[in-house]
Amino acid sequence: MTDSALPATGREWRLLSRPVGWPKPEDFELAETEIRRPGPGEVLVRNAYVSVDPYMRGRMSSAKSYVAPFELGKVMQGGAVGEVVASEAEGVAPGDHVLHFGGWREYAVVDAKQAVKVDPDAAPLSTYLGVLGMTGLTAYAGLLRTASFKEGDSVFVSGAAGAVGSQVGQIARLKGASRVIGSAGSDEKVKLLVEEYGFDAAFNYKNGPVAEQLRDAAPDGIDVYFDNVGGDHLEAAIGSLNTKGRIAICGMISVYNNTEPAPGPKNLARLIQTRGRIEGLLVGDHYDLQPQFVQEVGAWVRSGELKYRETVVEGIENNLEAFLGVLRGDNTGKMIVKL
Repeated sequence: MTDSALPATGREWRLLSRPVGWPKPEDFELAETEIRRPGPGEVLVRNAYVSVDPYMRGRMSSAKSYVAPFELGKVMQGGAVGEVVASEAEGVAPGDHVLHFGGWREYAVVDAKQAVKVDPDAAPLSTYLGVLGMTGLTAYAGLLRTASFKEGDSVFVSGAAGAVGSQVGQIARLKGASRVIGSAGSDEKVKLLVEEYGFDAAFNYKNGPVAEQLRDAAPDGIDVYFDNVGGDHLEAAIGSLNTKGRIAICGMISVYNNTEPAPGPKNLARLIQTRGRIEGLLVGDHYDLQPQFVQEVGAWVRSGELKYRETVVEGIENNLEAFLGVLRGDNTGKMIVKL
């Protein structure tokens, strides 16, 4: 595509006001904006797929966190993958495909140093946002490094049908877990965990107290808990934790939209008895594992040993609804918007 053939404008999502409780459509706008041509060292990317993820809810707040909040009136950011249509950067040419962080828009100008070339022939482009992307690395690093998984461990994963959770459970199984248990929010997802992803047991957390269902699913206790949910799931996991058990805190989607502080687990003192360990997880601390992760997990994906699902929503105009769907748990596997 020549420079003269590039479109003059593209659509982008902006945050207008900071949501209180559940985000509302009036907190956002889909705006038409002029497309800037790339400057030295930059590339212009036509996004093919963009990612929506639970952590983005935190960036909509002004509270101090591990990542800067979205700016009001400005385009939001997120993972995206697309085709380079114009380049002023050495080593990146039009027609190349790159992974970058300029999501929530149709076109993005990005610093080429912040973009990673990906091969659409090696794997579908959308997988670089999920199973082979940030969510996949989160699962890999969180289980193997943060939770110090070892062969023979019994592993419990909450939000297990989601993009991260489904991969955690499968990696644990492939690495020799003695038992893998998952929780999910529907009977259909529970069936998926056991029949397709190979979990040993799974339960619908809406069908009864989590602590009771976990004890039934893991009568001998758990050695590792990978937390995507928080709340009653975390309390239940502490209650079932074996001696020297480890808990990796990846997310707490159950409390993201609370307007009042959620009560903490009432049984933290049990960690004294079990000598248990809880550690938070940020994927940005573990990018040194990326080559090892892509090699090992990529091979599992190609062989069919590791399965994945994607929930694909069509159209940039539906980006916000896709994000709200993630907070509701509508997705099975990675939620992706196809532009």
